[in-house]
Amino acid sequence: MYDDIANNPANPRPGIIINHPEGSDVYAGVPKDYTGKEVTVDNLFAVILGDKDSVKGGSGKVVDSGPNDHIFIYYTDHGGPGVLGMPIGPSLYAIDLIDVLKKKHAADSYKQMVIYVEACESGSIFEGLLPEGMNIYVTTASNAEESSWGTYCPGMEPSPPFEYDTCLGDLYSVAWMEDSELHNTMKETLDQQYQVVKERTSNHHTYGMGSHVMQYGDIPISEDPLSLYIGFDPANANATFENSLPQYQREKDAAAINQRDADLLYLWQKYKRSKPDSTEKLEAQQELIESMKHRLHLDKSINFIGKLLFGSEMGTPVLKAVRPSGQPLVDDWDCLKTMVRTFEAHCGSLSQYGMKHMRALANICNNGVSVDNMAEVSAEACTQIPSEKWKSLQVGYSA
Repeated sequence: MYDDIANNPANPRPGIIINHPEGSDVYAGVPKDYTGKEVTVDNLFAVILGDKDSVKGGSGKVVDSGPNDHIFIYYTDHGGPGVLGMPIGPSLYAIDLIDVLKKKHAADSYKQMVIYVEACESGSIFEGLLPEGMNIYVTTASNAEESSWGTYCPGMEPSPPFEYDTCLGDLYSVAWMEDSELHNTMKETLDQQYQVVKERTSNHHTYGMGSHVMQYGDIPISEDPLSLYIGFDPANANATFENSLPQYQREKDAAAINQRDADLLYLWQKYKRSKPDSTEKLEAQQELIESMKHRLHLDKSINFIGKLLFGSEMGTPVLKAVRPSGQPLVDDWDCLKTMVRTFEAHCGSLSQYGMKHMRALANICNNGVSVDNMAEVSAEACTQIPSEKWKSLQVGYSA
């Protein structure tokens, strides 16, 4: 875990983290093997593979598993088509994660593995990439084309405590965690939880403020009891599965916000709460304006690049094209990484918001555009970057 919440100056309850409006502290006692600058793609992969020699910093702990072990991985961060965010260094690309999972399987170092992923477009990490027969079962917060959603946000019902300016959780993650806390995990199966989480995260199949929870890999594993992967709470020994959700979880039109807009909500709340004419209010206003300018810059730049490459009429359709179900986002992942670096060199960091444009960059690769051509049009589209803080030399590259 990056560990940037509990002791953040903006946390109204220092040293405490809650993920429910009426929840207690979920931070105390949580083991933290890798934090801050140690939370990198390389360390994550080394931990999964049980490669003690390759981890840098932290506790040095790895998943030193054998052929009879069951493994549970929960990953949550920002995301985009084909990519998962990392707090430090380059992003995690789908093809690299799949390659690591294949190595783990080839080493015969687990019996079965379950992976839960919370991120926008998280289905794209496995769509057309994760083969069956590896004894891996995956569920994702969204399909390959949509964002995930935040919940328990200011102004929603239920709302976080008054002093909070931010959302307390993500809809998919809150759904599976709260479901696990309610039920006897020795009796509830992965599939039963999948059905509950899918219902709640879809906003009861309306999808107005929700996403399509997906499953990938070896689906028969979903008949296993949850306890094999996340353990068992003796306090829930007599819990029944049916009709145990709180009423507000069963109601339609549950409040949620597009995850990519959660930061804007936080900045707006911060601005509203600040005292008039205070330095804090001016800083919050400036931060909000800069964030919106950066979003507009990215959207306009990608759109202009598409028109320069494919013409004014075909630019947008080509960039937004979605491949048929079962196909990966891109054929040449090295090309995608190169296009990301080329774009960021001229137009600045994609940042968490700009991850939404990964499909556009993938489609540029899928249509055979050369790196030189991409560099030329990027330079033409991006004559300046709105703020120094978004320059790639400042924040690093995403690939």
